[in-house]
Amino acid sequence: MTIRPLGDSDFDSVLMLNEQSVHQLSPLSREELAEYLSMAVNAMVCEADGHVAGFALAFEPGTSYDSINYRWHGELFDDFLYLDRIAVSPDFRRRGIATGLYDEMERLAAPHGRMVCEVNSKPANVESLAFHSRRGYRELGHLVQADGHETVMLEKPL
Repeated sequence: MTIRPLGDSDFDSVLMLNEQSVHQLSPLSREELAEYLSMAVNAMVCEADGHVAGFALAFEPGTSYDSINYRWHGELFDDFLYLDRIAVSPDFRRRGIATGLYDEMERLAAPHGRMVCEVNSKPANVESLAFHSRRGYRELGHLVQADGHETVMLEKPL
């Protein structure tokens, strides 16, 4: 397993991974991915067995990233690392891919004092909520999204 920066040659794999998890993430076009990469402070992929098995994108405060979840955390904290999205291929789940990506993101978030993210709570993403709980994330609040689903806002002090 190798974690490395996300590059242009990874776009097709990242877009496919995002689409496989679109029910837990938001849709992502090639143009949006390029725009997000221009703002993201951390964008990485995890390779396993010669394939891009997962990816993650994170933002610091002060970008023009237009996300209600990002803005919610920005109203609460002056400094943070916001994990916008992470996806792991169904073929590589339960092999430490998400753990590896989170370990690296949390290492990079340490100077900010915290990593923040959100997880769907209505409908509940039970596996993700349990994963975050095991990693020491705590609930900060809930946010109802424009389409009616609800997210739980999470923080891990570092």
